[in-house]
Amino acid sequence: MQQVSRSFLLGGQQVCALDHLDLDVADGEYLAISGASGSGKSTLLNILGLLDAPDSGEFWLDEEPTAGLAEERRATLRSHLIGFVFQSFHLVPRLTTLENIELPMLLAGIDPAERRRRSLQLAERLGLGDRLRHHPAELSGGQRQRVAIARAMVMRPRLLLADEPTGNLDSQSGTEVVALLEELNAEGLTLILVTHDAQHAARAHRQVQMRDGRILCDRRRGVVA
Repeated sequence: MQQVSRSFLLGGQQVCALDHLDLDVADGEYLAISGASGSGKSTLLNILGLLDAPDSGEFWLDEEPTAGLAEERRATLRSHLIGFVFQSFHLVPRLTTLENIELPMLLAGIDPAERRRRSLQLAERLGLGDRLRHHPAELSGGQRQRVAIARAMVMRPRLLLADEPTGNLDSQSGTEVVALLEELNAEGLTLILVTHDAQHAARAHRQVQMRDGRILCDRRRGVVA
């Protein structure tokens, strides 16, 4: 990102969510973004995930400029490059664990046999093998988040955006979820984690603190920028 700005009209007033922000994230990085409510974290994540677009500035994803991209191309990039994990899980209540994991592949038109193979593989890896036929209401918070992670990973993205993924979990489940995300990062996945939890943020290889739409501090392996 280079000089990215984004504003919104709230209550008749213009509010600046991102203010000429510069950010460079390399393949395989593990970056934690923190800051008070209203600092711009969620807006930044939405732009990184191609769910929103900046008012000005440049954003390149995998060396492709994203300004002016048609929605069809943005959707293709989201589907193939980016996985999303949210605080509220966003699982489909009427679908089972296996069906929730399969859903992105169903929408992408992937062959049923391949959908089942990938989903079963991920479910077993994430400790959900005995919960395949359970619906979200029958799962614990930690299990629901594991389903959400499996669903995010099933299209084999290169970038995973996690927005407060431990916010609705107890401390033990939260630590387990972060450890799982770190395991995926160790295998080469680029991980960007938005969190209010200082302990979880401190585990990242790089920490960015935001305030008023700007980067206040950028720490990478003991170096402060």
